[in-house]
Amino acid sequence: MSASRILSPLLRHTPRAAARASAPSGSRRFLSTDTAPILYSAHAKAIGARNGHVEGSEGLKMDLAMPKGLGGAGGPGKTNPEELFAAGYGACFQSAMNLVAPKLGIRMPSKPEDSIIETTVKGVKKEDLEKLVEKTKETCPYSRATQGNVTTTVKVESL
Repeated sequence: MSASRILSPLLRHTPRAAARASAPSGSRRFLSTDTAPILYSAHAKAIGARNGHVEGSEGLKMDLAMPKGLGGAGGPGKTNPEELFAAGYGACFQSAMNLVAPKLGIRMPSKPEDSIIETTVKGVKKEDLEKLVEKTKETCPYSRATQGNVTTTVKVESL
């Protein structure tokens, strides 16, 4: 066996280890989804495409309809993939905000109705909220997954 084949696995990891050793504390950490442990897996099935329904392994049961904005019938009690994505992103982003806020010394509202992702957060100074939103973008799995391939706009406004 050649020395290059023996050393190849070691050399492949050396630059990252050296970079970690020389990186200043508090530097940005990158997560490899190939090696990270799986914390949770969601499972769902879609039946009938946009005019069918979806079922999830945790009890989700929703009828789907093409939205009126795309020429469909829409309808009460029905949703579409875009709305499901927006709801998931909002819930995930809000959870990430709640995780990040204490690390930045920001106290989030205790009443759920005072923190709505569309986004309304009452009782937090605008400059604190701006810092919180920027840090949350680095933490939220939806933000990280869509970074660079889906345009999202997060705007902080005073009420």
